[in-house]
Amino acid sequence: MAFSFKKILGSINLGVGGKAQSVIGVDIGSSSVKIVQLRLAHGAALLETYGEIALGPYGKQPIGKAVKLAPEVVSQAVTDLIREANVTARESGISIPFSASLITVLNLPKVDNEQLKQIVPIEARKYIPVPVSEVTLDWFVIPHDEAVGGQFDDPNEKDATKKSGQDVLLVAIHNAVTKSYQALTAACNIKAQFYEIEIFSGIRSSVGSGLAPILFVDIGASTTKIYIVERGVVRLTHLATAGGQHMTETLARAMQWEFEKAERVKRERGLLEASSYAADENARIKEALFYTLSRIFSEINRVLLSYGQRYNKNIAHIVLSGGGASLPGLAEAAKAALSAETKIADPFSKTEAPAFMGTVLHQIGPGFAVSVGLALRALRRE
Repeated sequence: MAFSFKKILGSINLGVGGKAQSVIGVDIGSSSVKIVQLRLAHGAALLETYGEIALGPYGKQPIGKAVKLAPEVVSQAVTDLIREANVTARESGISIPFSASLITVLNLPKVDNEQLKQIVPIEARKYIPVPVSEVTLDWFVIPHDEAVGGQFDDPNEKDATKKSGQDVLLVAIHNAVTKSYQALTAACNIKAQFYEIEIFSGIRSSVGSGLAPILFVDIGASTTKIYIVERGVVRLTHLATAGGQHMTETLARAMQWEFEKAERVKRERGLLEASSYAADENARIKEALFYTLSRIFSEINRVLLSYGQRYNKNIAHIVLSGGGASLPGLAEAAKAALSAETKIADPFSKTEAPAFMGTVLHQIGPGFAVSVGLALRALRRE
């Protein structure tokens, strides 16, 4: 099978290399498709073009709505975006949704690689609800760090046998999912160098190097994904059923607006006050958006507390990404509500672009974290 993770965790490396050929990163989300084209120039990732196309209208729904479309319709949307964004490259990296994958950490006996190849599929059966033959598996042995006393030491763990083993990151994707994406790339006339679960792409573009654990949040249209990343390894994953679409729907109900108007107001002014609205209207808009945001913040703080209690470690900082993280005023609200230093993802900072585009790229950046991360990996020809 052409599909291969090619050691996913190794792909989190933040550098670039390879040839000066243009490449693209394609992020197919639930409400939109995003694409970024990069080229290596003088050791830097040069931004050549980028674009986003909403999927809602392809399903006769408003912009901003999460939709489930037939594969041929998604292919048409990607083809339209390639044309509208003037994309010229065909070598690409494609994102796989977190919802279509399994990521977990196994604690296994210390054995050599050949024995591990036999053990991992057997252990994987405990976590995968379908036959192992129906999924593509990849795994990575988490390096033991003597300086900190182990891979991810749990001070509450009393089982000495478990602590003397080794931690292995297991990733699985159903073969049917990979086949559907292979069909999509063929229909769009692009060549996929690799397929990668979205979290790893987002980390690559938005998280700096460092050993301290960080909390990475991806606020999508229908869900919010929360991850703990420690020493470059995804240690914990959590899914919250709240996202940008829920903000828009709550705002539309509160203000008695159509979804389209609520989506436009959310994107343009967000939590910031606007002179075009009366004081009470500004307050109602902010309150409506906070209704969903408070749920997301609560989930984040719960993950922070749980992680701290179990591992006796503090999160260095929080990174907010995804389209929902572009909400105007979010940075200030997050800093006040969350129990750790908070930053908004700025993936385009890892690329070179004309100075006049700086403000726009900074504003839209969080939503392009995955597509930028995919293109950065494609540049390195892993």
